[in-house]
Amino acid sequence: MVQHVLTLNAGSSSIKFALFEQEAELVERLRGEVDGLGTNAPRLAASEGDKAIADERLDAARAADHETALGAVLGLLQKTIGHTAIEAVGHRVVHGGIDFTQPIALDAASLDRLAKLTPMAPLHQPHNLAGIRAAQRAFPDAMQVACFDTAFHRAHPWVNDTYALPREFYDQGIRRYGFHGLSYEYVTGRLREIAPPEGQDRAVIMHLGNGASMCAIRDGRSVGSTMGLTTLDGLPMGTRCGELDPGVVLYLLQERHMNAEQITDLLYNRSGLKGLSGLSQDMRELEAAGTLEAAQAIDYFVFRIRRELGAMAAILSGFDAVVFCGGIGEHAWRIRERVCRDFEWLGIELDDARNRAGETVISTDRSRVRVLVIRTDEETVIARHTASLLARRATS
Repeated sequence: MVQHVLTLNAGSSSIKFALFEQEAELVERLRGEVDGLGTNAPRLAASEGDKAIADERLDAARAADHETALGAVLGLLQKTIGHTAIEAVGHRVVHGGIDFTQPIALDAASLDRLAKLTPMAPLHQPHNLAGIRAAQRAFPDAMQVACFDTAFHRAHPWVNDTYALPREFYDQGIRRYGFHGLSYEYVTGRLREIAPPEGQDRAVIMHLGNGASMCAIRDGRSVGSTMGLTTLDGLPMGTRCGELDPGVVLYLLQERHMNAEQITDLLYNRSGLKGLSGLSQDMRELEAAGTLEAAQAIDYFVFRIRRELGAMAAILSGFDAVVFCGGIGEHAWRIRERVCRDFEWLGIELDDARNRAGETVISTDRSRVRVLVIRTDEETVIARHTASLLARRATS
């Protein structure tokens, strides 16, 4: 019997979705996105493989929030595949805290526990949960499954998880979690397929996009991440600050008399590439801008990636592969070039022609470290976990 799995990745102003069929194996039928939720110009785009099946501007009322946007997705599904039953819906949930270390079938109690983690992921968690609640109403008979970005990192050594605070804070959950785990899980699997066995033992994966982080991988497992308790830490991002002296927050509180809400808005929404450039968080706009501020924002972004690459080398005692993924990592060849420049001492030798062409392997044939570009696919990872839980329930 063919079963259908829908995946939803709900962001602040978008819902990414994909439909999979499960019989002998899991097969993708279509995927797409509703973008611009809550604006005057929302859009619905979708494709079946390389074939576009939708690209339309929606009336603002059809994408005012996650629930109405999901209605537009349902309309597309019915138009494309008919009134097919959805047996399970898989969701990306950014923060799983201490307790959620693997995908789970959701219930009211688990949703309440996930809502309590919102302060640690205020840009993501509310929207993830809004997508879940909208899906529960749209598919009341379907299994709802949460897949966590933090789960991939839960095998970290203690020294990579803790802060130098009194121990009770660690026991209460104030620790380094790491994020982008669904992306890292997919890319790690693809690396096993692409690279020879001796090139898989120690890898650094860079997920570079509007959110950005780096992960040290040893034998397929995460052993270090640039992100911490929240999605603010580590690399500078589109609108997020990245690593910050905690004394800056104290100074803003005490001397600038800013309150928690104002500081949250500053660090999450007005910093990073957008704050440094005074222009945009979009790398394409920054590269084309030609202003000193835009150039300095890019310089800082590259500098921090290079600094963390050296730290990852220390964690892994060297590495065999470096992988770029995410919107910037996959498409911005100039960033990749600048990140890898003058790293021959670490074994990295970039092939300029391969890099500019966006090939999968962009290092030279003689480079000791393989440098790759792998397109990430969180939806496939969510679908696999969801189908696995669905199958488990069927046999229990």
